Amino acid sequence: MSKETAVPRDFLLQKNRFVMAEEKPLSEREILLQVKRGKKEAYQTIVERYMKRAYYIALGFVRNPQDALDISQEAFIKAFRRIKSFDIERPFFPWFYKLIKNFCLDHLKRRSRIQEVPLDEGRILKEEHEDREMKEVLWKGIESLPVEQREVIILRYFQQLSYQEISEVTGKPVGTVMSSLFYAKKKLKEVIKKFLNLGG
Repeated sequence: MSKETAVPRDFLLQKNRFVMAEEKPLSEREILLQVKRGKKEAYQTIVERYMKRAYYIALGFVRNPQDALDISQEAFIKAFRRIKSFDIERPFFPWFYKLIKNFCLDHLKRRSRIQEVPLDEGRILKEEHEDREMKEVLWKGIESLPVEQREVIILRYFQQLSYQEISEVTGKPVGTVMSSLFYAKKKLKEVIKKFLNLGG
């Protein structure tokens, strides 16, 4: 990474907002236009807006808090380096999502196996006091899903996105999103049913 295009990690964690001095906060399009003109402080507003969502998306894929943090930060850095090629007439997040998804998939390819980590980082179960062993089984089921099904589970239940929002983020028709989610949930139910039968 060149010094000219690098974004320091401590910059990514600052809490300053880029706003006009005496007026209301800039729109996302206006902020991105400022970023394209080389104003790094404007990019911090974008980072602050999407950092939490990016972290939990990465966590849903890699299941390791520190890896998820590293991946989300690296994705923001890469997005900043590529911002001049970004079309500001389009929403930022769908474009950014493709970057972070690719980082996650590359990370998983480099690992021989997914490590065991605490599961309370995500919220795939609505009940707050589900048995930990059940959560482990559910995560194993999620890990076994094809990437397309795993990502709709993450976006739907981690990010609480609507079908239309998932469609916009992934670039897939709403019908495809609904079909992927249907089969993903069906497979997860089979995993849980098998676990309950063994437990009984």
